[in-house]
This record gives sequence, structure tokens and C-alpha cells, in this order.
Amino acid sequence: MPPAQRQPAGRDRTHLHLLIFFLSVLQTRGYIQIPPDYTYSNLKEAPTITTQPKSHTAFSLDDVSLACEATGKPTPSFRWVKDGKQFGEVLLESGNLTAGPDDELKSYQGSYRCYVANELGTAVSDLVHLITESIPTLAREKKQERRLFEEGASTVLYCNPPRSSVAPKIHWMDKQLTHIPLSERVTISLDGNLYFANLIVNDSREDFTCNAHYTTASVILPKEPIAIAVTASNSVVKSRRPQLLQPAGTQSSSYLVLRGQTLTLECIPEGLPTPEVQWEWMGSPVSPGHVRKLQYGRLQYGRWLQIESVLETDDGDYVCIATNNQGSVRHLYTVTVEAAPYWTKWPEDQLYAPGETVRLQCQADGIPTPNVTWSINGVPITETDVDPRRRLTPGTLTLINVQYSDTAVYQCMATNKHGNILVNTHIHVVELPPQILTADGLVYSASAGKTVLLECRTFGSPLPKVDWEIVDTGPAHANAKMSQMTDGRLQISNVSKEDSNMYRCSVTHSNRSISAELKVFNRTKIVDPPQDLHVVRGNDAVLQCKYTVDHKLKDPTVQWKKDGHKITTSPDDKYAGYLDGSLKVTNVQMKDTGTYSCEISTKLDSDSAAGSITVQDKPASPHSLELSEQMDRSVTLSWTPGADNNSPVSEYVLEMKEQDPAGSSRWEKFKTVPHDIKHLEVHLEPYSTYHFRVSAVNAIGHSEPSPPSDSYSTPAAKPEMNPENVRTVSTDPNSMVITWKELERQHFNGPGFKYKIYWRQSSDRDLHWKESSVSNPPFIVNDTGTFIPFEIKIQAANDLGGGPEPVAKIGYSGEDVPLEAPSQVSVTELNKTAVMVRWSPVSTESVRGLLLGYKIHLRRKGPRTHSRRGRAIRSPAADKNRVIEVSGHQLEEVVSDLQFYSNYTLTVAPYNSRGEGPHSKAYHFSTPEGAPGPISSLTFESPSETEVTLHWEAPHNPNGEITGYLLQHLEIVPGSSSPRLVETIDVPAVTEYTVKNLDPQSHYLFYLRARNTAGDGEPVIRQGATLLDGEPPSVINMTAGETSVNLSWVPGDRHRNFAFRFRYIQKSNGGPWEESEQVNSTQAFYQLQGLDPGVWYLLQIWPGNTSLAFKTNGPELQELPSSFATQGWFIGLISAMILLMLVLLILCYIKKSKGGKYSVKDKEEGQVDAGARTMKEDAFGEYSDNEKCSVSQPSVCESKRSSSDSLADYGDSVDIQFNEDGSFIGQYSGRRDPHTHGGHDSSGATSPNMPPPSISFPTSVTGILGPN
Repeated sequence: MPPAQRQPAGRDRTHLHLLIFFLSVLQTRGYIQIPPDYTYSNLKEAPTITTQPKSHTAFSLDDVSLACEATGKPTPSFRWVKDGKQFGEVLLESGNLTAGPDDELKSYQGSYRCYVANELGTAVSDLVHLITESIPTLAREKKQERRLFEEGASTVLYCNPPRSSVAPKIHWMDKQLTHIPLSERVTISLDGNLYFANLIVNDSREDFTCNAHYTTASVILPKEPIAIAVTASNSVVKSRRPQLLQPAGTQSSSYLVLRGQTLTLECIPEGLPTPEVQWEWMGSPVSPGHVRKLQYGRLQYGRWLQIESVLETDDGDYVCIATNNQGSVRHLYTVTVEAAPYWTKWPEDQLYAPGETVRLQCQADGIPTPNVTWSINGVPITETDVDPRRRLTPGTLTLINVQYSDTAVYQCMATNKHGNILVNTHIHVVELPPQILTADGLVYSASAGKTVLLECRTFGSPLPKVDWEIVDTGPAHANAKMSQMTDGRLQISNVSKEDSNMYRCSVTHSNRSISAELKVFNRTKIVDPPQDLHVVRGNDAVLQCKYTVDHKLKDPTVQWKKDGHKITTSPDDKYAGYLDGSLKVTNVQMKDTGTYSCEISTKLDSDSAAGSITVQDKPASPHSLELSEQMDRSVTLSWTPGADNNSPVSEYVLEMKEQDPAGSSRWEKFKTVPHDIKHLEVHLEPYSTYHFRVSAVNAIGHSEPSPPSDSYSTPAAKPEMNPENVRTVSTDPNSMVITWKELERQHFNGPGFKYKIYWRQSSDRDLHWKESSVSNPPFIVNDTGTFIPFEIKIQAANDLGGGPEPVAKIGYSGEDVPLEAPSQVSVTELNKTAVMVRWSPVSTESVRGLLLGYKIHLRRKGPRTHSRRGRAIRSPAADKNRVIEVSGHQLEEVVSDLQFYSNYTLTVAPYNSRGEGPHSKAYHFSTPEGAPGPISSLTFESPSETEVTLHWEAPHNPNGEITGYLLQHLEIVPGSSSPRLVETIDVPAVTEYTVKNLDPQSHYLFYLRARNTAGDGEPVIRQGATLLDGEPPSVINMTAGETSVNLSWVPGDRHRNFAFRFRYIQKSNGGPWEESEQVNSTQAFYQLQGLDPGVWYLLQIWPGNTSLAFKTNGPELQELPSSFATQGWFIGLISAMILLMLVLLILCYIKKSKGGKYSVKDKEEGQVDAGARTMKEDAFGEYSDNEKCSVSQPSVCESKRSSSDSLADYGDSVDIQFNEDGSFIGQYSGRRDPHTHGGHDSSGATSPNMPPPSISFPTSVTGILGPN
């Protein structure tokens, strides 16, 4: 960004144009350029030639036309000079030269220049040549005779067109004006002749016609047709060496060509078969890019070598080689390149201020080197007066201290033998008044620390000088940070807030000045640059780029780049940008690795910082896994690591797949090596086929395994180990089962694997070993006797032999159950729930196997006695039978966890692996009493404000005879850390007790525990208090609807339920009071229904003296004005008429039904009843609580009651809440059993805090909700 930005102050106007304005010191360039926004008028301009004349040939007077057009101010005049002399008159409007109708054409031939002049100088055109000649014509020719040729001969058909300064284009055609087909065999040369390298019979024709086309003269001259006849040849000679038809005669030729021209070398051979042509330049084949082989727009089959825009580097020797199967011929072309003059540096038109130095440089090149001369206004400088201010050096004309009189057109001309060139240069010395081109009132904005340039662009001739000052402070150059540039700008380095000010630029010795304002803002700075992150592939990465900007600079731009390329952010894209400048890269992949830079840009400055994301992944698979040093029992693995994916490899995991003879195999890990190991010797088992693979491990995870290695097989060998864990597992007497741990298949080491079993009785070492072979365990030996010791050993073997000599093990034949029971069983009491049991051992012979131990069978027969109330004391069924195992030869055991006050029986039996032996004689013993367990339940109720009755059940574990209960009740004293003991009461063995004389205002803790002779049991603790007498609510919240009102109140804490009613009456009508059904104080909510909308009511609570008033919602019912329509006699008359019409309709219907029986009376009564019911339901919609049920409509009353009762089934589980305005919020949490007596009012005594409410039968919404 530029170091500062500027804008016009006060209004949106920008007069500053971007332009190029250079003004240098006199020692360099002294010219000036008028800026486009400089205001001036009537600046004169020297003549400038816009259309140059061109040399050409004129075949008629109409062809005589030399163009010369120019611009200038004032309008220039034109004059022509022919062959150094004035030609014709001075022309004013246009300088184009044309011939007069009566002039002689030849008089116009010569060399011409055009001179264009006005008061600022004279410009000179290029020197051109006009050639005049008559239109080419053909001399009369006689008809040529037919020419005869033998097949295979070569020939040339000559064209010889009329001579002209303009070479014609040659076309060989037949009488049908069809071009003669050209090929390598048939070619047109540069001179227009038609060459045949060899003739064929088909070349015979009589109309070979040469047509010469003079494009400038617009003439086509057809020559006389040429006829040839080619006859088939019987000559033995069928082939001929190549010879050159063009160039002819010599083996070399020389050519001079000028730089920029087109050089065409031709090489036309003859021979049989047709020769091929190749070109060389300086001993090497010609490059196709260097030349083009052309023939008037089509390929010339290599017969021409054409070089367009020849350069000096094209100078040298060219060789044409024509070859066929009979030999070859060569021709050398020596090409010399020279050049007419051409410019390498030329002066330009410029404006100059008086007193400056002008340097005109004019350099040309050519071969030979051209001579450069100068002219002023077309007059050679050597023919003008000598001026000491003018200095001429080779290629440079210098004018010192130019004045207005030096304004002229200067010509520089370069000449050599090949021509001359000329360039006109305008020197215009002007004086222009000074102007300030920079707009006034610009505002420059910059960030602190930057360098600011305040513009003050001026123009004038001579160049104006300017001065800068700080408004109200002084000259700007007095500040060390400020300096004035040569172009008038003020440079302020390292700007700060203190540099914010108004500045003025003034032109010296004039009244022209402008002002500018500089505003300095805080720098944009990145405070939390992006870090170098290492991210696992697939995760998200967040690069921070938190920044601060000046609060006055809005909408900074955050641009992220990856490796120098811009990133486009979008919330749903790969890259997501955030307001704090951070960048989130989602689901990073390896390609996301790179350098990330963020740039924070404002309209004034920017700041950037860079970090990086290194995406890490599990490594790539190792590759090139090879097997080397292959031995019978080992092989060496080597591999090449894959890419580590930016996380160094820590280790390599080697896996092996061993293929057994059955064909099954799986990959198994067998070795882990550090990262610096790339080859490893692996030891192998015999008679196996192996495959190997390698995977790499880094901090991210495991790579995919490498491709498996080639298979490698090892030869067979004898087994190298025998099976382990050889033992007997005999289960049946008179047999022995031998088993062992099988060898893994890779240890078979060869085909025909088997196990050799050897056995003999250990008591007789002289017996020979018995042996057998099996493929797998177990092996059974029969007729062994019961529990006889044997020596056994197992040897592994295959077709190549057996393994090492095995070590003999001792095993036994099968066992049988013991025959003898233990004796002298005794029991010694250790405590109330534990005893010590002892017994005498059985003999070894009776065990008939390995003695595993003894089992104590303990059976609890029940409690010692029954409870006083005749009920059996319960005991856990799990304690009735227990078996305690005693291992080994131990002859005593502690039996614990016995039940108090119980009778037990126990026996002891030995056991081995076959089972238990006979039991000992039963031994009986009993346990003493223990303290009872806690009572089963404890509930209570409050019959009065000073009494609480407790109910309980006996303990599940009495642990003896229950003698009574200990009851304690403690008053909870507020503010005290511990409750105060009131009294202790011994209670007989009953299940309820009433505590009297309690304080109604206090809460109590009740402790109840059972007692027997062994002591007191654990207590059951309950907290409670007596209930206070109930009373009707005193504060009622009311929410009125159109035909109902919701009444809610808060029941009293610890108060019994109290039954009351609501009485209500309309304020305006008076009349008797209506009453609701019975309401319970614990309900907390009641809805009074059946009211009239828009009416005031008085409400009373009875019993009680609370009176309230409320008004229902809705429009107030208006009483109709009295009229005859409301009189009773009129209503009766209308009713009678309707009834009479109804009777007549019914009679008509009966008559139409043709004999059908129909009871008119029943129908009328049914319709009347239905109408009455419908009217009542539509008119009122809901019943008031005191609505009476008539005898004639019991169904209405019954429906009402059944509906109310069914909803009341949910009464006990209603959770009642109230809004702040007292409105009801209810939630049903369950359903009452509809058969429960008392409905919601008979919940029973559960707690002193929830007394049983009085019995009632609600038939309103209150009854549905029930008490809280």
C-alpha cells in the first residue's frame, strides 16, 4: 500500500490526473512536458510529417502521386524539391504531388523531398525516387515448333518476359488456364523458366504457356504456347547422375543482400531418378526455424532456400546438395550481408524552458558505416552562421542556454552507399506562467511510523519553486523529520500523532498556494500471530491472528494466504474465517501442510505475520521388503522406509504368517525394532512356509503393512521339544487317563507327527516300559487297579525321528469314593454365634484316592421355642442348610455366623475327586439368645392436639423371647443442639401405644426398640407432632371466568381437615343464598360453576364470617323490555298452535304409512323429553352445584354424578399448584382405585402431618382434584 492516502477535504472532488511529469537538472535532460491538467491555450506547434512519400514506378500520369501530409500550429505550407531544385509551387492545404493532364510522363522521373514549414520551423521528408516507363508489351513472336524428347531426358522451357523495373509474377498454364502441376521433378525458377529434371510420356502437350503478370501495371502478357512430345525410350540407360540446371555452369556463386531484405537461393537439379535437395549452412544442416522453403505461396520441394528479414548473422557459405541413387552434385553460395543506414538512437520532440541545455543524440548503423549530418529547418548546419552556444560532436548536437530564437526543426541524416535516412526533431523553447496542479484542501491519512509525501505539483516555464510551511507554526524545513523534494513534494518521515496538522505550499514570487491536512492514526498491529501447528490428519486446525487497529479505521480486511496464494474463506468451506482474524482449517489433509500468513489491511496500512501447519499422519507403508542370507533356520529381512508424514517413525513392527501343511495361516506380530534398524535376521522353525511384512509406527499410529514378501520354506527336522504338563486325569476306577499340553503345529518340524506314550508301575522299576503312539491326547490305559501310581513319559516324534529323551512323571489310575466316616465329632462354643468343630481322621486305605479334605454339613432346625403370641419366629431360609469345606488333612474348623437362639445338627464326611464318603453320626447343639433386631414398622396418628398413637410390628429377628418394648420420646427444642429427653416407658408386648400430654406446639422424636432377656434391640426413630383442630380458610384467591370462578387457598400447616361450604348470591337480584357441595380445607382449590356472565356476586364461607365479592367475565345479560311478545297469554297461544300443527303432521304421516302401528302419544313424549334435555344442555352447558334432579329426568342427574365420580378417581394423586394470581395448575400423577371406600376423602392415617379428611361425595371439579 502507499504510505499515505489522500482525499479532497469538504467535498467529493478529485481534479488530480495520473500523469508522467519529469523535470531533471540541467546536467541531464532539460526538456519539459506539459501535463494534461495544465491550463493553457494557443501553444504553437512545429510541423510534423504524418504521411511520408514512397518510391514507386509510374506507368502513366495517373500513377504519378507522391503523398506528403503534416500537422502544425499554425497550419504549415508544403513545397517539393526534385533532384535538388524547387519543383512546382508552394502548397497550402495538402502536400500531395500529382501530375498535370498535359505533362509528359518522363518529366516526372527523379528524386524528391517534401519540405513542410511554419513559423516554428521546417520539416523535411524522406528522399524518394519516382521511375517512369511505358506499360510492358510483347513483341510479335512466331509459333514455335513441337520439340521432341525421349523419356528420361531433361529440358528447360524458357519464358523470357519483357523487361521492367518491376519484376513480373510468372504463371505456367495450359490453354484452359490451369496451372501446370509442379513437383520435385517439375520446377519454376526465379527467372520464370520451367525446368524438368526428367521427362515422362505424360508431359507431352502443346499448350505450355508462360503468363507474365505485372501487378503494378495491371497487365498479364501470355507468351506463345510451347509444344513438346515425349516418346518412350528403349535405351539401356535408365538412370542419370544429378546435374544442376540452375545455377548452371559453375560450382559456386556469390550473393550480396542487404539487412532486412529477403534472400532466396535456388537449386534446380536434373537427373534420373529425380534428385532430392538438401541445404547446409556453415557445414551444418540448415535449421527449419532459420529459413522457409517457398515457391510463390506453396512449397518448392526444397528447390528454394528463402531467408526473410536477413540479419548480419545470416552472412556465410550455403551449400545445396542434390542426390539420387547414381550420385550427387554440390553448389556453394557465398552470401555477403550489408546494410543500408538504420537508426540505433534518435532524438525526440521536446519543449524546453529558456536557459536550459539541449542535447540531441542521433546514432545510426549500417554496412558500410554511415555518415551522420545535421540540418536546421532543412538547411545543412555547415551552411548556417556559427553560434558559440552550439556544439557538435559525433552523433550529438548540444545547445547551451537556449533562447526563444533556437526554436526550430532539426534534421539528422545518416548516409552510406546503400541509401540515407532522415529524422526531424522539434526544439520548442517556451515560457509558460506557473500553476499549482495539486488540488487544494487534500486530506492525507497515514498510520504512525510511516513516511508521508504531501503533493505540491507545479508547472511552468521556467520551472516554479515552492516553499512549505506548517500553518500557525512556521517553515516545514525547520522540523528535522521534514524535507522538501526536488519535485516540490514535502516528505515527512516516521510520522506521529504530533504531525497531525495543516500544511501550506506556496509558489515563490507569486500569490499561488494550496493547503493540505495530515491525519495520523495508530498503526495496525498483529498482537497474537499464527503459530507453528502440528495437526493430525482429519482434525481441525485454528490459526490465531488477533490484531488491533485504530478505532477510527473501520472494516479492516483480513487476508489469509497459503504458500503465497490467497485463501477464500466461507463458513461452510474448507477454510472458515472468524471476526478476531483467526482461520479454521477443517479436516486437514497432507496437502494442507504449508506456510500460512495473515495480512490485516486498512485503507492506510497493513501488518502481516506467518505461521505454519504441519499435518501429521501415520507413516506410509514401508516398501521393497526383501529376503536375503536365506539359511535352513533363518533369513534376513530388509526394507525401505516410507514417508514419515511429518511425524518421525519410532519403531517398526514385523509380522509373520506361517502357513501350516493344512493351508491355514494368519498374520502374527513377532518382533518390534527401533526406527534406525532397517534389516533383521529372523530365526525360523523347520518344515514351515513363511511370509513377512513390515509396518511403521509413529506418534500418530501404525502404517498400513508393506506388501507381503515372497514365501520362504524351511526343510523338515526332528522335533526339538516334548509336550509339557504331562499328567493323569483319571475319573474311573481300574483305568488311567494320561493327558498333556499339545505342541503348537510349528513345532512338529516335519511330516508324520505323533506322540509316543511310555508307562509302567512305579513300584516295580524293573518292569519294561509299555508304549503306544497317538496323534493327540488323551491316552487311556485300562485294567490298572484303583489309585495305582505309574511312571509315565511322552515323546514327540515325526517321520525323521523322535525328539529329546522325555522326563518321567508320576501319575495315578482312577479313584473311588472313600469307605470310612470320621469319628469322635465334637463341638465347642466359642461365642453366641460361633463354635469349634473337631473330628478324628479316616484311614489312608479307606480313602481310595487322594484325600481332598472333609465337608461339614450344618442344618438349622429352627428356633428353640415359639413367641408368647404363639407365632413361629421367622428365620432366613438360606441359614437352614450349609456345607463347609475343609481342605487337606485339617481336623478342626470354626463355624461362624450362626443364628441366635437356634437348634443345629451337623455331620462330617471325607471326600476325594470321586465324591464324598459316609457321614459321621449327627451331632446336635443349640445357640443362646441375643439382642433382638429392629421392629418391622412404625406408624402413628394424632387423635387429639395432645396425643399421638403409635402402631408397630414385632421384629423379623427376635433372637429370643420378646419380653417387651422400650419407648422414648424427646421434644425437639428450637435453638438447642440436642433434643431433651422427656420420659422412658416400659411397654408390655403389644403393638400400639398412645402418648398423652404432649405440647401441641412442639415436634418430637420417638425411639422404639424391642427387648428380651439378652438385652435391648436397635431403635427405630420417627419424627412427628400432634395435629391442630381444623378451621375454614380465611384468605381466598379468586379468578373469575364467564360462568365459573376458581377459588384457591393455602391449607393450614398441621391442621386437621375441616369441612365447609361456599354460599353465593347475585348482588342485584337478591333472592335466596345458593350453596356449594361440601368442601375440605385440605383441597386448596374449588371451582364454583353455573354462574351468569358479567354479574356481581357476594360470596360467604360457611361456617365462618368471611365475605367476598367478585364479578364474572363476559357481557352483562340485558332484560328485554316488556311487550306483548313476552306476555304469558301470547306465549301460550303460539305454543298451542305449534302443538296443533305437530299433531296434524303426525296424523298425515300415520295415514300415509298404510296400516303401520305408531303410538302418537309415545312419540310426542319422546320428542318433548329429548327437546327438553337438548334445550337444557345447550342453554347452560354445565350444572350448578345445587341443581335439583327431577323424577322425570333421572338420567341427567345420574350422568352428572357418574361423570363426576369417574374424574374423582384421580383425586388422591393431584399435585395442586397456584399461579401468582391464584389460578389453578393441576397435574394428575396416578389413578385411585375406584372401589376404595371413601373416595379421595378416606386416605387413612399415615402421619400427624397428613390427617384423614372427613368423608364427602364431591360432584364438582373440586371433587375431581381432591385434597392436596
